[in-house]
Parts: sequence; C-alpha cells; structure tokens
Amino acid sequence: MISSYIKIILLLLSTIVVSVKGNAQDQAKNPVIHADVPDMSIIRVDSTYYMSSTTMHMSPGLPVMKSVDLVNWELINYAYDRLVDNDAMNLENGKHTYGRGSWASSLRFHKGMYYVSTFSATSGKTHIYTTTSLEKGPWEVHEFEPAYHDHTLFFENDKVYMIWGAGTLSIAELKEDLSGIKAETKQVLIENATAPIGSAIILPAEGSQLFKHNNKYYLFNIAWPKGGMRTVIIHRADHITGPYTGRVAFQDEGVAQGGLIDTLGGKWFAYLFQDSGAVGRIPYLVPVKWENDWPVLGVDGKVPATLKLPESKGLIPGIVNADDFERSPGENTLPLVWQWNHNPDNSLWSLTERPGFLRLTTGRTDTSFVQAKNTLTQRAIGPVSSGSVKIDIANMKNGDLAGLAMLQKKYGLIGVSNKGNQKWVFMSKNEEDGGIQDQIPLDQDQIYFKIDCDFRERTDKADFFYSLDGISWKKLGETLQMQYTLPHFMGYRFGLFNYATKEKGGWVDFDYFKIEDNISTSEGGAK
Repeated sequence: MISSYIKIILLLLSTIVVSVKGNAQDQAKNPVIHADVPDMSIIRVDSTYYMSSTTMHMSPGLPVMKSVDLVNWELINYAYDRLVDNDAMNLENGKHTYGRGSWASSLRFHKGMYYVSTFSATSGKTHIYTTTSLEKGPWEVHEFEPAYHDHTLFFENDKVYMIWGAGTLSIAELKEDLSGIKAETKQVLIENATAPIGSAIILPAEGSQLFKHNNKYYLFNIAWPKGGMRTVIIHRADHITGPYTGRVAFQDEGVAQGGLIDTLGGKWFAYLFQDSGAVGRIPYLVPVKWENDWPVLGVDGKVPATLKLPESKGLIPGIVNADDFERSPGENTLPLVWQWNHNPDNSLWSLTERPGFLRLTTGRTDTSFVQAKNTLTQRAIGPVSSGSVKIDIANMKNGDLAGLAMLQKKYGLIGVSNKGNQKWVFMSKNEEDGGIQDQIPLDQDQIYFKIDCDFRERTDKADFFYSLDGISWKKLGETLQMQYTLPHFMGYRFGLFNYATKEKGGWVDFDYFKIEDNISTSEGGAK
C-alpha cells in the first residue's frame, strides 16, 4: 500500500515538473521588441530566423538580426555601409535625408543565396544586396532605377518576381542579373488593393509581402481607414499573377504591416508592428491558425499579451549595448549596435588616437545639432531606458558643443558649450521648444551626463542629468516631451555628439557609454 502511495506522489511530482517545463515556453510577452524595429521582413532557414528592418538615414544601414526562438534577437550585420554618397546622405551644403534614406526591405533565401532589398527616395533607386552569409558577407550590390515602393521579392522556380506600389499594386519579373525589371512582364496585379476596407482611407494598401502556402499565394498589405486603425489586408490567389481575392485580416491596437513565419514545430505566427509613440515602431507577434485556406490572425481577433514562446532575455546586448571603447591595439571598429546619423566622416573619429576612448573631432562649423556630422547613435528602448557617458572636454575649441543627445526632430541635449575662456554645462531643446533651458559654469575637464527615458503608456518623457563625480547626479533643464515626428520618421536615439560653431579642429574623448533598461527615481546618488 505504501509503495502505491509513493508511486502516486512521484507521478504527481513528475506531472508538476512537466507542467512547469511546459509553461516555461509560455513566457514571451508582446511587444517582443520594445524598440524601433519597423518594417520587418523575417525568414527561417532551418532552425534559425533572420530579420531585416529599416533604419533610414542611419549608416551603416539595413540591419540584419538573427534569433533561434523569434523572441530574442541579436544584430549580426548591415547590408550596406553607405547607401549612397550625395549631399543629403552626407549632411553637406545644408541638405539632409531625415525620414528618408532606405525604407522597407525584403529578405529572402533561395538556393544558398540571401537577398536583402530596399528602395530609397534619397538615391532614387531600388537596391538589392546578395550574399551567401548574412553574418560574414561579403555583399554584392545591385542597383537600378526607379525606387520601387514597398516592394517584396518572391522566387518561383528560376524566376524572381517583384511586387510593389501603394493602392494599385504591380508585379514584374526581375532580370537574371538583378539589374532591373523585365519591362515586358510588368503588369497591374491588383487595381485597388485597399478595397477591403472601403473608400474612406488615410493610407492606401502598401507594405507588400508575398508568401506561399499549400500552393496558394498570400499577399500581406497594410492600409488605414478613416476613423479606424492600421489594418492588415490579405489577398489570396491560386497563381502568382492572380486573380486575387482580398479581405480584412486583422484590426487590433493598430498592430499591422508584416507577414507570416512558421516554426520547425509547425506553429505559425504573423510578425507585425505598432506605432508606439516616441520609442518608435515596435514588433509584435500574433499566433496564426489556418481555416479554409486563409490565415486567421490573433487570439479571438486580438493581440495576445503572452505567447507560447521562450521568455525575452532583454534587448541588452543583442539590440543595444554599453561600450567602454576598449579595443585591441590598432582596432578601430564599432560594435553593430552603433549607427551614425547620416554618413560619417571616418577621418574625424577614432578609437586608437587615445586607446580606451572614442575621440570625436570637428572638421567644419555647423549652425545646428541636426545638421552636424558624426553623431553616433543607439536606439532608446522601452518601457524605460537610461543612457550615460563620461567625457573629457579639455580640448574643445571656442564655440564647440559636445555631449549626450536624444535624437529626433524634437531633440534634447545635455552637454558642454565652450564660450571663449569659460565652459558651461547646458541642457537644450530644439528651437521649437525654446532652445537653451539652463546652463551653469564648469571648471573641470571631465563631466558625466545621463538621460532617463520613460516610454510607459506613451508617457514619452526624458530627463537630463549631469554629475561632476559620476556618483551624485543633478537634473538640468526641463523635462523633454518626446514626440515621434514624420519628418524624422524614427524612434528616439541616444546620440554622442561634438560639433563646432566657430572654428574646427577641437575634440572630445568619450570614456564610455552605458545603457540600462531602468531609470532613477530621483536626483542624488547613482542608480
């Protein structure tokens, strides 16, 4: 009898263990990435997932990430170092390409080759980058005019198709050498892809991504009805060239634009994103089930709060990370988490001139922060995040400004300005919000800055701090009400900057950049 009780107890314990193990796979939360990673294109190659995204005016650009579970991602490469060399991308002659650069990409794998394509109003071209290794490269570049809007690539046997457009969608075959489309194959694919949501619209159907399942073709698009929200539309056809039948596929919390991905275990998900205020456009996953040869998105038509996927380990160090700027002798490289605002002047930054420091040197004079070259950036992350730096400012010249920024059109700065024989710690907002908010005299050559960002429930506030010793922090200036603006079309980024307004040749040395996924609650001691 006792042995029977023992067996029952052991059976119950084993059931509990199995249950706990099973629930461990039900820990992922939406959004799966609380950071600006929009316009995702995701593929699975064997058991590894790869994702490309949009970073527009940043260099290097067209980021590629990988994951083994669809939740935890790490940056592994960029498709290009420079999209194009022109005045707009180089911040020359008063020109810029904020909100433009390269837009939504298409990531594909076919017969051992990876294809990542994008388009750009800045270059006026469609760009296709190919490689046999997303992590190691090298990349082969294919470019042609015009810039085909929000296109998707699709391989069918030995043919390569491209679908593009907004409202009216077109299709064509690409030339074998990827040098352009075959003009004779171009045709209208869907005359009015927006029709499923009606005629009153804010945004026509765009963001095309094409998939094939059980010998049927599924074309995903986003559209936005007046008085409604960003909406997923799916068109289905038996042949790639149609005819297509469309329907509204998903409307919840504005989570839309993306496509389909399956797991080795046979689960299906739609990857989509949401406009989420100042932090940017953030990725979500929603489960998919198949009914009558249609993908049905969500749980009872809604975005689930949790997913039957592994728990997120956080965005540090895969998406953002600290940097102490320590390098091996002679090494002058930056980790993939860093991107320059527009094309940098590589002669004006160094990790070797003073080992263990990032040196930013001015090479010209500028009249504004957003027009200055060589601002080095990383994403701010939600729900909250804090970025901090230590800077040696001994070699600034008259008129120089250097420090830590929150970059968007409505930017905020905390830094040092050198005015002749006196340096000042200042906090400044964009001119629209009043410019200089506060400043105090500084009588030492090393200074610490910190910015705390709160994106919870779209609070979208940033507070700016300085420290003379790295221990005791004081807030300076007013809180910045961050705002996602279409002229910049990007979530806020921490930025390390140094620019001249009177004479070139000054420099500052950044000792480190730290990023954390928490913020301090008050002034005073370190976090």
